Amino acid sequence: MIETFEFLKKLEVNYVTTIKDDKPSCRPFGDPVLFDNKIYVLTNKQKDVSKQILKNNNVCIVAYDGNNWIRINCKLIDDSQNMNAKKAILKEFDWAEEAGYTLDNPNFQILYISEADSIIYDKDGNALKVFKF
Repeated sequence: MIETFEFLKKLEVNYVTTIKDDKPSCRPFGDPVLFDNKIYVLTNKQKDVSKQILKNNNVCIVAYDGNNWIRINCKLIDDSQNMNAKKAILKEFDWAEEAGYTLDNPNFQILYISEADSIIYDKDGNALKVFKF
C-alpha cells in the first residue's frame, strides 16, 4: 500500500474512472493523503464523480510517471464522517479551505481506497510490482 501511495503522491495528477450510466467516465484527481494506514482522496458531493461513486464505488485509478505507470482497481469508500481524517487532509493541503473544503461543509467528501489490486508496470506493459490491500 505504501508503494502505491508513494507512486501517486509523486505525481500532480492521476485519473479516476467511474461508471456513468453504463459507460466509463474518467477525470483527473490530485494528491492522495495517507491517514490511518489508508489512502484518501477528496471531492465534493455535488460533483458527478461523487454521485457515480455512490451508485457504484468500483473505480480504476491510473497514473504515469514518465517511465512507469500504475493501475489500481479498487473500491472508494466514503468516510466523510471521519473528522480526524478530514482534519489531516485539510492540514495537508493549504488550498483546501480556500476551495470550500471545511469541516462544516456537508459537501466535503473524503473517500479511501479499499479492496485494491494495484499493479505498477514498465513502459512496455510488463508488471513490475503487484500489491493487494
